[in-house]
Amino acid sequence: MSRPPRRPGRSPRRMNHSPNLNHPHVQFQFGFNMFPDIPRPFNVSYQCFSVAMLPGNERQDVERGGKIIMPPSALEQLTRLNINYPMLFKLTNKKSKRETHCGVLEFVADEGKVYLPLWMMHNMALEEGDSVQMESVSLPVGTFSRFQPISSDFLDITNPTAVLENCLRSFACLTKGDVIAIQYNQKVYELMVLETKPADAVSIIECDMNVEFAAPVGYKEPEPMKKQDEEMTVDPAEFMPEPAGFVAFKGAGNRLDGKKRKDTSSTDQNITKPVYIRGIADYDYQIGTLRFIRKSIKPKTNETVDDEFKPFSGAGFSLRPLN
Repeated sequence: MSRPPRRPGRSPRRMNHSPNLNHPHVQFQFGFNMFPDIPRPFNVSYQCFSVAMLPGNERQDVERGGKIIMPPSALEQLTRLNINYPMLFKLTNKKSKRETHCGVLEFVADEGKVYLPLWMMHNMALEEGDSVQMESVSLPVGTFSRFQPISSDFLDITNPTAVLENCLRSFACLTKGDVIAIQYNQKVYELMVLETKPADAVSIIECDMNVEFAAPVGYKEPEPMKKQDEEMTVDPAEFMPEPAGFVAFKGAGNRLDGKKRKDTSSTDQNITKPVYIRGIADYDYQIGTLRFIRKSIKPKTNETVDDEFKPFSGAGFSLRPLN
């Protein structure tokens, strides 16, 4: 086929392949793919409620951790924004100017609502139905954290570090200044986050983090036990006078072979117990005078009495005389 003749006086058209940026369809086409590598922020305001207000069965798993429940529309919007994973958010209460960070557990909430753990609402001074601002953030991985128990009952746990490590698996991030709540053995313990490194808000998902504990609020260390006096205590019974009259089983005892008993040693025989003598008041004492009384010493005698027991020392007798 032959081409139709050109009209005189008109030059041929040239196609311009550069897009017209002022065209509305071109703007919509390039709005999401102009910079695919740069994540766009997620910044939405929701009504917040406690987990107890969530329809359906009770969700204890949400109450024990640091993650929230968001509406399905939030997930659809987040997938379009090319955000970083894991999904972490900064919550802000514009009235009290308080902030905290959290993760997301599920996208099953009613539209326009988010459900938070009760301890998180207390930290941010939020009431049921208050407005909270949510913004997607990227936090560094935590390397160190320091906690302070609110009550000294936390010291009753046998291994608090292992208990805290197990409970923090339900958390996505930590924020300095927050008071988190953990549950162990059907009891809730509150811990204040005193310090986090390398930033004031860190991510604790799949990380190796060192944990330290400070003394609980109002805790006082027990005072050391006072040393007892090293002086020997004196038994007053040793100084009491021996009872007079008949005393049962007072004898020393003797062996048939003449040997001495093993429980009696020569050192014990030489030690004499002090004799307790009841004092008599001196009614003629004059103030300002001193009286020295010397003890009377019995004279030593050279006579020795042989009172040692000799077994079988008798003469002996026979029933009939011997021839």
